[in-house]
Amino acid sequence: MKLGFSTWAMPDLPIETSIEHLAKLGYDGITIAVLPRFSTSLDTLDTARRKQIKKLTKENNLPISSVMSFSSMLEENPSELEKNVQMVQESIHLAVDWDTPYVITGIGGEPGDLENPEKMKKLIERLENIGDFASSEGITVALEPHVGQATETPDQLTQLLDKIQSPFIKVNFDISHFNVLGIPMKESVDKVLPYSVLIDVKDERGIVPDWEFVAPGEGDFNYAEFIKTLDSSGYDGFVTVEISFMVQKRSNYDPLEVTSKSFNVLDKAFKIAGVQRS
Repeated sequence: MKLGFSTWAMPDLPIETSIEHLAKLGYDGITIAVLPRFSTSLDTLDTARRKQIKKLTKENNLPISSVMSFSSMLEENPSELEKNVQMVQESIHLAVDWDTPYVITGIGGEPGDLENPEKMKKLIERLENIGDFASSEGITVALEPHVGQATETPDQLTQLLDKIQSPFIKVNFDISHFNVLGIPMKESVDKVLPYSVLIDVKDERGIVPDWEFVAPGEGDFNYAEFIKTLDSSGYDGFVTVEISFMVQKRSNYDPLEVTSKSFNVLDKAFKIAGVQRS
């Protein structure tokens, strides 16, 4: 397995600063977020800038593990939905330019949406169309479940994936969203890991409705147990730290500090689990 970090945690930092800091700490890879609020927004990434960033990651031995383009595929406003789909498609082209096989996006919606046959049908069609687009570029799109949205449980997520024909639609397994629902780790892993190509971790305290996402080491999540479980299940990809906007809203939030602390927590967890990073 490898340890990564997502620039979701550092929307305002220059990507040069992020890459150099992560490499110095010892992370194995980086997920780069490209939504409009980020310093690496898609509309800023012309051909020259893409080449510059790719060169910098190579010089720092910090491969790009994925492109983060988290958008709702259940957006009800037609013009906004079109923008979201276009963003994912453009992110797929970017992934090709950056030699990474994965683009992460969302599902969105509200709890109960997928019980509506018409909404489910439209979502499947959209995702299969995206899968067709992704397949033409050799990229896999990884859907991320989210507490409070249409796919907030393992069963809802896997039932959706079972209806999608494209092998280029998989999962970015962020277990934190299941943890705050009180779902046991083993259940989440057993059900979701077979569909997953990437894994994200945060930390959390409490159970819905009285819960919060926190930075690694501040909450209740047992990283060593999780890593050991992943290893015994045969997973050997990236485990990537993502820092929630809940944490970023703190008045004293320092993205470089939280990046360093997260590395220490996860690096220690790998060692406790007896799993060698490679």
